[in-house]
Amino acid sequence: MERKILILGVLVMSLAAAGVHAQTAPASTPQAVTSAVDPGAMQALKEMGSHLQTLRRFRVSNELTAERVLADGQKLQHAAIASLDVERPNKLHVVMVNPNSERELFYDGNSVTLYNPAQKYYSSVKFDGTIGALVTQLQAKYGVELPLADLFIWGTDAAPLDSIESAMNAGQDFVGNDLCDHYAFRQGNIDWQLWITTGGKPLPRKIVITNRSDEARPQSVSVIRWDLKPGFTDAAFRFTQPKDASKIEILPVKAK
Repeated sequence: MERKILILGVLVMSLAAAGVHAQTAPASTPQAVTSAVDPGAMQALKEMGSHLQTLRRFRVSNELTAERVLADGQKLQHAAIASLDVERPNKLHVVMVNPNSERELFYDGNSVTLYNPAQKYYSSVKFDGTIGALVTQLQAKYGVELPLADLFIWGTDAAPLDSIESAMNAGQDFVGNDLCDHYAFRQGNIDWQLWITTGGKPLPRKIVITNRSDEARPQSVSVIRWDLKPGFTDAAFRFTQPKDASKIEILPVKAK
């Protein structure tokens, strides 16, 4: 029997390392009371969000490694991948793959279609809002959470800045060949770390999320890759029904 754990798929949106805490003053020196929220870390989030909102056409992929915890405390790792083709304000194609399933989402600005290639089922509903509005609507109405959904939330009024209880600058690290500024945040029972590329075009490259509500502290790690000059065409966002595919109705989640 497995213990139920919380796994977030974001920029959505874990705490590292020696040397990231404030230095301790000598015992004879009174310590000033400082905020747990570093303004510089919060400003980095805002600047990243603002830059994300300027991106009009891009491909972003995510390699996710997540942990599940068995009843005896042993951890098992599992992996999933996702790829998003994006053309703002209202075109999106998402491919989500794990060892047990593959799913696709197509949004062409007029309708959104969810497709399961293995079972040949698809569901379509009319929609004509922005990608950010689509992300919110899918989650609220149908309980569908897209990978990297926070990419479309940061930099907007919906970004959850007010719920951040702790924020710190943890120095710099490389993610692949990219030098990144490393930040750590806390919200409720969730700790999360974020690596943002340095320079004038801040992009999220890695996210680590730790669930503190579970004593085993399970983590998920997302490594994010960017292509800002993708080669896709408008055909990528249109769903073409395979001959052997069947349409089914997607039902709204029941209100609690």
